[in-house]
Order: sequence, then structure tokens, then C-alpha cells
Amino acid sequence: MNEMIKELKELDEAVQALDPDMNLLEAIAARRSVRGFLDREVPPETMRRMFDIARQAPSNCNVQPWKVYVASGALKDRLRQQMYDNTANGVPPNPDYEYRGDFRDEHRVRQVECAVALYSQMGIGRHDREGRMRAVLRNFEFFDAPHIAFIGMNPEFGTTVAVDVGMFAQTLMLTMVAFGLHSCPMGTMRNYPDLVREAFDVTDGTKILFGISFGYEDTAVPANATRTTRAPLDENFEFRSD
Repeated sequence: MNEMIKELKELDEAVQALDPDMNLLEAIAARRSVRGFLDREVPPETMRRMFDIARQAPSNCNVQPWKVYVASGALKDRLRQQMYDNTANGVPPNPDYEYRGDFRDEHRVRQVECAVALYSQMGIGRHDREGRMRAVLRNFEFFDAPHIAFIGMNPEFGTTVAVDVGMFAQTLMLTMVAFGLHSCPMGTMRNYPDLVREAFDVTDGTKILFGISFGYEDTAVPANATRTTRAPLDENFEFRSD
């Protein structure tokens, strides 16, 4: 009888994993960048289901420009080690797309507030160079995530269609929340795109935009207690009728 109950429980959990009951509003409220994951892989059927849902994201003229490369297991470990070693040894990044990080005015204020919130949870002071370097390197450890998705597109599309890739990524991350997972979108994953192309035998001209590490949250990681705020609605939005 106990064995039967166990099998029924496992079956129920499997069904719930493939058909989450979290609604969209709940997923939006729950989504956040998680920087610490459990050593627990996402079941293959759940993985395919999430990405199958995410491909319903809107795109200009339905061109669906995104290219997604998901690394797990030994391949993920190899990429993690390569990127970590490159960063630790000062190998200059060679991103496919230029990163503009010279934020000013209120955007700079928000950036600093975010950094302070994160580093405070991690116990890293303003002048702690070693601590800050450790925080940087955590990116290239993929925050111990069991999976990482590299997101790219062909540069012929240009910035207008790149917006579609962003909509796909948001759809994917919300879907992950609905399935009980969390993620962290990572601009640093653009730093060494040749490693990604080599790992996935990419020869079609795809350029890497960013990455998303994902898995099950490790709530014991201090960084995961970080919370950020959003600007008041009227600061960035206008509503007019005449």
C-alpha cells in the first residue's frame, strides 16, 4: 500500500510539473534574478515543455529570430570552467554585440542601488576588491545552475528584431517561474561567444546576445534574499486621452 501511495504521489508531481497551476500575475510577481541554485537537474520532459511554451512569444512578422543553445551536464561544466578560467586569468572578452553600460542620471542611481542591495546580502563592502571579484566570478560559475541557455540571433536582423528576442526571454523566464524554477539573465554570457559556438557547432552566423542560468533555487544562498524596487508608475509612464 505504501509503495502504491508513493507511485501515485510521484505521478501527481509529474503531472503538476507539466501543467503548472500558477497564473500569469503570480509568475510576474514571483520572477526575480536568482544567484544560487540547487544541484538538481530539470527533468527533460519539463525542460522541453517550458521551451515549447516560450516559443509562443510574439515576434515581428513571425520571423522568430531567436536561437537558443541549452547546456547541461558535462558540456555545461566544460563551458563553466572555460569561461571561469578566461575571466580569472584576465582574458579580454570578445562579445559579438557591444555592451553600453555607461548609465547616467536616474538610471545610474538605480544601478547603484541594485549593486548595494546585492552586495549587502553577500557581505561585500564598498572597498572589498576581493569580494567584488568573487562576485564577478560567480557569474562564470553560472551561480551553480544545472542548466544555462545561451540566447542569440543573426546580426542581419538588427536592433528592431532584437526586441523580439527580449520578449522571448521574458516569456521563457515567466514560464520557468510557473514550473517552480527560477533563473538569472546574464549579460556576462556574451563575453566569450566563440566558446558557445564551438560547443554547439554553430556555423550559421548566429551571434550571442546573453545567457540565462536556470534551475531550482537554493534559498540558503544569501544573494537570493536580494530584493530590488521599481520606479513609481508615473515616473516612466504617461497616459493621455486627448
